[in-house]
Amino acid sequence: MVKELLQQLSDAHGISGNEESIYALVKREITPYVDEILEDPMGNLIAVKHGDDFKVMLAAHMDEIGLMISYVDEKGFIRFVAIGGWYAPTLYNQRVLIHGKNGTIAGVVGGKPPHMMKDDERKRGVKIEEMFIDVGAESAEEVAALGIDIGDQVTVDRSFAVLSNNRVSGKAFDNRAGVAMLIRTMQKMKSPSTVYAVFTVQEEVGLKGARTSAFTINPDCAIATDVTIPGDHPGIEQKDAPVKMGKGPVIAVVEAAGRGVIAHKRMISWLKGAAASAQIPVQLEVGSGGMTDASSICLTRGGIPCTDLSIPTRYIHSPVEVLDLADLEGAIGLLVEALKTRPDLSSH
Repeated sequence: MVKELLQQLSDAHGISGNEESIYALVKREITPYVDEILEDPMGNLIAVKHGDDFKVMLAAHMDEIGLMISYVDEKGFIRFVAIGGWYAPTLYNQRVLIHGKNGTIAGVVGGKPPHMMKDDERKRGVKIEEMFIDVGAESAEEVAALGIDIGDQVTVDRSFAVLSNNRVSGKAFDNRAGVAMLIRTMQKMKSPSTVYAVFTVQEEVGLKGARTSAFTINPDCAIATDVTIPGDHPGIEQKDAPVKMGKGPVIAVVEAAGRGVIAHKRMISWLKGAAASAQIPVQLEVGSGGMTDASSICLTRGGIPCTDLSIPTRYIHSPVEVLDLADLEGAIGLLVEALKTRPDLSSH
């Protein structure tokens, strides 16, 4: 079931530039179902199912947001930089795992206690640069003895949980949900085209792996698989995020108000047709917020027809992201159906 696969992927750890453990999980799951597996110099995993000369690229980024150790003071408190887009209140007082040379070390993100803050400090909150990690050490030497060093990756210590109504919560659904979607699609699909499933690196810090892999593959078209923000809970209005969790996967029309991908109309029609054929509910999104790998792929070489297929996911870039497994299953079914054919890209 896709739930068990998502749990394995979500509970694994791999920030941007340190995706090796995710790579290993993906390779184990996908190897029996593809004709060829490649790794490029950036660290992207490229799984290929051979068909004819028409090349379809499917991309899912493996990395999650996290932290990296930058300094250890004489009392053993560890400073860090944020890798990816953290919102400071989400990170403050979290339990974390440091991935050092001797294994995984538990720590907590500390900062100035609220009881000792002045009124203006409480109002503005603790900034990330004011936070630190406490592993219980009393000196820099003790930290070093634990096998912790500058450049070690740090991830949030949070595990997968099952909620009501077929919904689940965990860290790194952005974008382990897209990774799970792509794995299951490659396990199930049959296509006349040559399909490249690319599990990309360093998306959270600039869509990097998608750009280099797309340049190498030079596909005829591409779909990124990712997550997107629904407007179906308190604190956000439906008009600002008019997709809902549990109502089906989401096809991107525009990302980041046009600063990101503006999807090729024939790509949208292709996916909408596949959804109709398979009787899978689907939603369309004209987004004003962030970008996905599709926004990088579409600008590669002479331009590649692209869109993004996303799962509505609440509380993105937090340790408690929430999605509906029916949306994930629907996205897999949609891609499997779409890949039986190919888009007509003869005109826009």
